[in-house]
Amino acid sequence: MKSLRALWFTMAVVLFAAAGMAGYAQPASAAEQAVKTYDIATDVTFAPFEFQDANGQYVGIDMDLIRAIAEDQNFKVNIKPLGFNAAVQALEAKQVDGVIAGMSITDERKAKFDFSTPYFTSGVIMAVKADNDSIKGYEDLKGKRVAVKTGTEGYSYAESISARYGFTLVPFDDSAQMYDEVKGGNSAACFDDYPVLEYGVKQNNGLKTVGERTEGASYGFAVGKGQNAELLEKFNQGFANLEQNGKLKEIKEKYLVASANKTGWALVAESLPALLKGLGKTLLYTIVSLFFAFILGLIFGFMKVGRNRWLRGIATVFVDVFRGIPLIVLAFFIYFGIPQALDFKMPLFLAAVLTLSLNAGAYMTEIIRGGIQSIDRGQMEAARSLGLSYRKSMIKIVIPQAVKVMIPSFINQMVITLKDTSILSVIGLVELTQSGKIIIARTFESFNIWATVAVMYLIVITVLTKIADGMERKIKNG
Repeated sequence: MKSLRALWFTMAVVLFAAAGMAGYAQPASAAEQAVKTYDIATDVTFAPFEFQDANGQYVGIDMDLIRAIAEDQNFKVNIKPLGFNAAVQALEAKQVDGVIAGMSITDERKAKFDFSTPYFTSGVIMAVKADNDSIKGYEDLKGKRVAVKTGTEGYSYAESISARYGFTLVPFDDSAQMYDEVKGGNSAACFDDYPVLEYGVKQNNGLKTVGERTEGASYGFAVGKGQNAELLEKFNQGFANLEQNGKLKEIKEKYLVASANKTGWALVAESLPALLKGLGKTLLYTIVSLFFAFILGLIFGFMKVGRNRWLRGIATVFVDVFRGIPLIVLAFFIYFGIPQALDFKMPLFLAAVLTLSLNAGAYMTEIIRGGIQSIDRGQMEAARSLGLSYRKSMIKIVIPQAVKVMIPSFINQMVITLKDTSILSVIGLVELTQSGKIIIARTFESFNIWATVAVMYLIVITVLTKIADGMERKIKNG
């Protein structure tokens, strides 16, 4: 029991330390307070428009453009790397003020968002594996699989011609995964915006472009329909100024000519700081979430084994709801659904911790209930016959024995929650898995990065499991 108390005390200290660090900021001057800051969502897996460089900075045409406009128009931007689909949902839910992510201006999107002056005219092109000489045009795709990225112009164009040329679509969430699908031979080709594909080819991503480029829609900066008119006006004015003074041309030329990336172990060594930072966030979210999940488990676990049927019913509903909803759906509901319904902004930290805590809390409840009910009822009856109250019987007799039964399940839940943090990348949490995806989007080196991420998870989970096993033996023997 002393070891368990020490463990949860340590978790509490970490929680309050993290909250303190998150809330600490140097006092701003009057001039700084007068400068408005806007939350801008982006993709960061869409080179050369937005990606993370070797130093961990978000760069690219879109990133340099929005920062240059912010400087020109005297406002600040807080870049939120959510991924394209999550960025669009965040804008709909009013979680961010704007989106810049190579977003094509279409009639369908105009119904939901207000767009800036177009800042880049794109188009769609097809790519195949570099050594594939059998596919030269759309006619060669009949009966084959074609990879596309959801929510993009490439997806829309491929969908519009799929029936005519007889191929089926395989959707992915980011370009790097789509390219790996083609390089692995599972799909014959892919469609993507031409500057993105051509940038990747120059980076030796294992593909080559074939066929003619189709004319496409232009990219625009988006805000919510009828919202943030001031921000949109600032973007348009700043863009006009950059176009006039030549900075826009400089930004485009800077990124449309690709330079070679490091490969192999040199790439792994270069990427370690970003991966270790992601691992730190994974551990932080795991510890904080398990702390609150344990509290929820205690509350609802004792309610489930209590004598009040109304409290048992409430606890049962809690378990059924949060154990029955898939974690990814719960994350979307908490981060996008609730703020949109109640019209407020929810911090990503709060949304992530709530999602993990509620999900793990439901399982913790069942672990605690099962542990308590595994103790023979005769022990409770014997304690009561000796004059002990129900409360003292639970604390002195039942719970100490139940804890020993629960420990293996607690360890298992700790490992599950740690791995579940990777799912929250869908709402923009940049933990270990998302850090790996961001690096791959820039380098197209899937094997080396995913192998490194897998080894890091394996090491951390093995170490934590060994520590927990040692505590289990100590408690059982003590």
